[in-house]
Amino acid sequence: MIYFISGPEIVFVFMVVLLVFGANKMPDIARTVAKGIQQVKNASRDFREEIEKSAEAQGLDTKELQKEVNDLKKELNDITGTVKRKR
Repeated sequence: MIYFISGPEIVFVFMVVLLVFGANKMPDIARTVAKGIQQVKNASRDFREEIEKSAEAQGLDTKELQKEVNDLKKELNDITGTVKRKR
């Protein structure tokens, strides 16, 4: 999820939050953020399950579709591997 944030950037954000809200509010903020992340994960899982149920109800093989998607991703990565910028 956090692909573009490195360690020093996380520490910097943590320090800014600490300065703005104070040490007393940090546990509450962490709990709120964790609950929000969990809700997003649950919502995305529910969404994926609904799509799979709908596809299966229409007679589509979701495992075969997932295999084809993964093959396509691999092919795209092979093609664009040299084009992507280095991090």
